[in-house]
Amino acid sequence: MVRIALLAGSHPIALDLPENGTALPPPPPTGELIVDVRAAVRDALRFPLAGAPLADLARGKERATIVVEPPALPVPSGLRDPRLEALVATSDELEAAGIPSRQQTILVAAGLARKPGRRELAALVTPEFRRRFRGLVVVHDVEASDLVPLEGTGAAPIFVARELAETDLVVTLSAAESVLHGGPNLLLAAGAAEPLQAAQDSPSLLETGGSRGWRLALTVERALRREVPLVGVSLSLAPPRLGGWASGYPYDARALGRIARSNLRRALALVPRAVRWRMLVAAPVEIAATAAFAGPPSVAHAEALLATLATRTTETEGEFDVLCIPIPDTTLMLPRERPNPLAAAAFGLGYAYRRWRDRPPLSQGGAIVLVHGFERHFAHPGQQPYRAFFSAARVGRDPELLSRAAREAGSDARALDFYRQGQGCHPLLPFADWDACRAAIDRAATIIVAGCRDAGSARRLGFIPSHGIGHALELAAGAVGEEGRVGFMLGPPYAALRPRIAPESST
Repeated sequence: MVRIALLAGSHPIALDLPENGTALPPPPPTGELIVDVRAAVRDALRFPLAGAPLADLARGKERATIVVEPPALPVPSGLRDPRLEALVATSDELEAAGIPSRQQTILVAAGLARKPGRRELAALVTPEFRRRFRGLVVVHDVEASDLVPLEGTGAAPIFVARELAETDLVVTLSAAESVLHGGPNLLLAAGAAEPLQAAQDSPSLLETGGSRGWRLALTVERALRREVPLVGVSLSLAPPRLGGWASGYPYDARALGRIARSNLRRALALVPRAVRWRMLVAAPVEIAATAAFAGPPSVAHAEALLATLATRTTETEGEFDVLCIPIPDTTLMLPRERPNPLAAAAFGLGYAYRRWRDRPPLSQGGAIVLVHGFERHFAHPGQQPYRAFFSAARVGRDPELLSRAAREAGSDARALDFYRQGQGCHPLLPFADWDACRAAIDRAATIIVAGCRDAGSARRLGFIPSHGIGHALELAAGAVGEEGRVGFMLGPPYAALRPRIAPESST
């Protein structure tokens, strides 16, 4: 009997893999890593995939805006992120091209997530760069009163930060984690709130087809390029490596067995929840880059995403009838916090499930098992807007009712004030999280929460609560049949699943 470990909540859960079950770990991390990220970024900017080099774009220009992202993805995140070195190289290349650092603006686009504070901003750059940079660092506000409309974005104008419109050159810098994270999406994240919520309408995070968010981002990129020169830098990151006791997880089958059989895993269950959570967040993580690309943001991002998927894709034999997704006790946004039930659902359904290529990994009408406690815990004050969503969910999940609730939440002066002060997320983020879950909800006939400690929270979201993973799998088998195939996603980091289509047999 094969024994595996699932990282659910704040500690691993041991599970005997059933006969109809398949473990779905990501591929082992590649050994082909970039040694000098700064040199790789410099080369990319001098020899872009398309368009003019940065030196030509910057010739005769006086000001430049560098748009960056908080390193919320991948999960888990590391202290030494390659994007730090890439930012230094980008700024230095601008200075070498004639735009000194005092004429540079670093625009941090966090979208609907909580605005980064001083501590988070300091973590975006190296200490040496902090000491010598003389330009401005601006945290974008999606509710700013001076957003600028872009021409040529259709009937409904799209607004962007003034730092993008009133500059001589724009450079985007990001890692290619999905079609909705990085690249031209940075320009969308540096705009107004409503398009960011609409951008979540995407069945897959790894396919441009059917992704409304990708289309919106391309619209913004093309409109902005008509106003100002624009170039993007996209990094391809290797899968994160965990250190310490969890070394080798979730890639190595030996590590899975070691953790599942470890006495330390059993001892962790006796440790207070708050201590386990701090241990989870403080676990050592190594993140490295495998490639760097430059060019128009959408072009560089697409190429970097393909390079990323080459190291993170796990192929499967067709679809699964049941997909089991363990959810760790952390959020997708920074700073990391204990997730409320909706944030946990967004992690499992809106992020982990949507990491597929070519076709969904779950059969139509299948079942999804989310492994998490689903405690009704709302970290104060950062997650208070989620309470408004739960109040709206009392009347059901009717789209029209939720749209009305979103409009009311978006005009909540107190919640907006918390967001502007950097104390909480934007009040539309919970509704965007729910929109991200829709693809999985529409695909699955049954969603079960294994290990649920708050049945009311699960039922309010339309899910079925279950005490343990064994009972949850029995419920799923009752919904899809005893012979249904079960896939167990291991992570984070999760694999990008690519179901193979079985060839038709010839007669």
